[in-house]
Amino acid sequence: MALVICDMSISLDGYVTGPNASRTNAFGDGAHSLHDWMFEDPIDADRRYLEDAIAHCGAIVMGRTSFDKTVDAWGPGGPVPGTPNFVVTHNAPAEPYEGYTFVTDGVASAIEQAKSAAGNKWVGLHGATVMQQALPLGLVDEIYVHVVPLLLGGGTPLFAALGSAIQLERIETHPSPAVDHLRYRVGSPTP
Repeated sequence: MALVICDMSISLDGYVTGPNASRTNAFGDGAHSLHDWMFEDPIDADRRYLEDAIAHCGAIVMGRTSFDKTVDAWGPGGPVPGTPNFVVTHNAPAEPYEGYTFVTDGVASAIEQAKSAAGNKWVGLHGATVMQQALPLGLVDEIYVHVVPLLLGGGTPLFAALGSAIQLERIETHPSPAVDHLRYRVGSPTP
């Protein structure tokens, strides 16, 4: 069965976008460098993380906000062409979008559908809101964060308030000149 992986670039203070993120300013103010480690002269070690994520991704679950802000940039098929995308939303659009399934009955249903579509590959969580909904429900298997040496001071945090602490098991840490790659296996909530 597919693992559910949250794989996100974040600022040192924990934000995945800066303030004022919108459809025309997808990363928010000051946050464009969050993804430079992938696209602006990545070194081989950094490139390996991106290639690994693409190669192992069998389906993506995202929130409606992530879809609305970035669908124009991705075009048909989404962030990983040929990979099915499941969008958690309260209101599905009237017109279908190629490569996207809109799920109106919650994040658990979207993840279940994505796992079925992914087979033995990963289900990638795209966007902080989906992560914040899935983590307390015990639906996230691993968290990969790529910590960029940047303080944003606001924006969209990857982690929100939790009902209880969640233990993590460190899988890997790897520093590079542009980013620190951290991988964790998600454990159980603790009292």
